[in-house]
Amino acid sequence: MRYEPWAIPDGVSSSETDAAGDTDPDEIAQLLAAAGGENNPGGAAMADALVRTGPDPDAVPAAEHDTPEDLAALREVEAELDQRWPETRIEPSLDRIRALCDVLGEPQRSYPVVHVAGTNGKSSVTRMIDALLTRIGPRTGRYTSPHLQLVTERIALDGHPISARRYIETWREIAPYVGVVDKARDAVDGVHCSKFEVLTAMAFAAFADAPVDVAVLETGLGGSWDATNVADATVAAITPIGIDHVNYLGSDITGIAKEKAGIIKPGSVALLAQQTPEVAQVLLERAVEVDAEVARAGVEFGVTERSVAVGGQQLRLQGLGGEYDDIYLPLFGEHQAGNAALALAAVEAFFGAGASRRLDIDAVREAFAAVRVPGRMERLRSAPTVVVDAAHNPHGAAAAATAVRGEFSFRKLVGVVAIMGDKDADGILAALEPALDEIVVTGMSSPRALDPDELGGLAVGRFGAERVVVETRMDAALETAIGMAEETSDDDEPVSGGGVLVIGSVVAAGEARTLLGRDPL
Repeated sequence: MRYEPWAIPDGVSSSETDAAGDTDPDEIAQLLAAAGGENNPGGAAMADALVRTGPDPDAVPAAEHDTPEDLAALREVEAELDQRWPETRIEPSLDRIRALCDVLGEPQRSYPVVHVAGTNGKSSVTRMIDALLTRIGPRTGRYTSPHLQLVTERIALDGHPISARRYIETWREIAPYVGVVDKARDAVDGVHCSKFEVLTAMAFAAFADAPVDVAVLETGLGGSWDATNVADATVAAITPIGIDHVNYLGSDITGIAKEKAGIIKPGSVALLAQQTPEVAQVLLERAVEVDAEVARAGVEFGVTERSVAVGGQQLRLQGLGGEYDDIYLPLFGEHQAGNAALALAAVEAFFGAGASRRLDIDAVREAFAAVRVPGRMERLRSAPTVVVDAAHNPHGAAAAATAVRGEFSFRKLVGVVAIMGDKDADGILAALEPALDEIVVTGMSSPRALDPDELGGLAVGRFGAERVVVETRMDAALETAIGMAEETSDDDEPVSGGGVLVIGSVVAAGEARTLLGRDPL
């Protein structure tokens, strides 16, 4: 272990604890008390516990290729962590993650934080901020969710996912402390740390261990009670807010906005993407409440020029410190241009840029040109072109449909659509219908996936039976869609120009990437 979360206090047994929490309840009470108490984040006894020693030359390099043995061990760890509550089961509270961070020595307080919340665009903005910071100089840690292909994508150092070996090491280092908190929760409500809470703590610990100069965190769901919110961000970026995750956030857009506004902390800087008037009011009220500075897209920053370019788009951005021209962004869609403006403003705010302080233009150009956001209007194949997008709600699907119509000249476009059962499937299909000539609906490996036949029935209602094909597996759906895209109604019509859009779920996007031979990013 390259940092010591805490020392066993005097008078407490030093016997080992394990991930199951097999230790004496009296000892647990003493340990939590020494850590400042279960409900007292940042206990005084932990103030000096975290030791930053600088990069360890023996640490596993972030970009190291995983061996088959590493991946096998990773699968074992994931099977163990999958015994915990998944991200689809939530008991809204920060008590468990606070207690866990307490006993770990508050690793999330050992570096400044840029926090990203919103409904759509969070991962894109988080990756753009990471790319900008990395190119400018600071060592970064990046935490995103969910992953597309491999869980290690969620925790990145210097822009690269950590290796399977480092992921396993990090889990093993914090596992005894997770056991301590789990055992303590048995006496409270019996709710142990969820998998997402454990992964968040692993990210915090890995970043402190590196150590990083700044962490960029994407909320998992919501804001106020999201596990990432135990970190107090100096900069908060809010992407466009819409309706999603209604089981936990409800269907009231102002209530959703209030929850996401919780990442705006006292004395921070809040960067707000363009919002509906009622959402903007909620966010501004939160900023006033905590005395945070505010900058808004379309007012203090934004996109001033945009044109379609080969492989992406060319932008002129108005930042907090002035204009940034000749920006090439290798991503498609007007929504990604807006994400770029938000990310730029967030990084400017982090460095204190203002009217007389602009970031180095060459660094900004190089960073944006190098941005990679897997599964977001990502072209994975040519002839026919296959584009993958992880949009999983009507708002995201509409943005993807607009992008594919405006920036690709397909002779024919076939959709491969798989959707989770708890999503607004009919709304997603309605958003996609104007952009697709035909649709292949399919299933996914997730047990939450909507049954293909049920999804097919919804699709027939939107597209008509003649435009809908049902396949039960993603590999078969891709093969069918590619064949359909290559079909022509006229023997003299060129075969080229067909396209396939895989969309509807993060899991679907990840499975398509794997089937098309792409490595996790």
